[in-house]
Amino acid sequence: MEFFGTACIGADAGALEQQVTVERLPDWCASIDSVLEQSGDSGRIYCVWGEFEVRRETIRGGVRFSLPGCPNALAWTVTTGLPPDPDAVVIHCTINRREHDPDFIETIEAFVDDWRQGLEAGLKA
Repeated sequence: MEFFGTACIGADAGALEQQVTVERLPDWCASIDSVLEQSGDSGRIYCVWGEFEVRRETIRGGVRFSLPGCPNALAWTVTTGLPPDPDAVVIHCTINRREHDPDFIETIEAFVDDWRQGLEAGLKA
């Protein structure tokens, strides 16, 4: 399943790469309560679904995060500068299921919206 959000900010890919880090995940997303440990582009977080290992990588247009131990293979990207709207910052979240429990789907939709709100509240271009 795929979930999308769009943040109305004027950030470029460089700003995303510099500011959207493992260490700062709770600054950007209210669904991520804390970073329990961090080393470079990996760490452990406590979030709405519990405690998970997290990995970050820079990609074209921004960053990608994944939860390798998540039973749903949850991953998300925060990117900009790409068609069809190169000025938009897009949050794209995926899980490895075609269907899921409606309550879980609601938490993913809230997660994406928390990212949108967090980016709009604080990302510096």
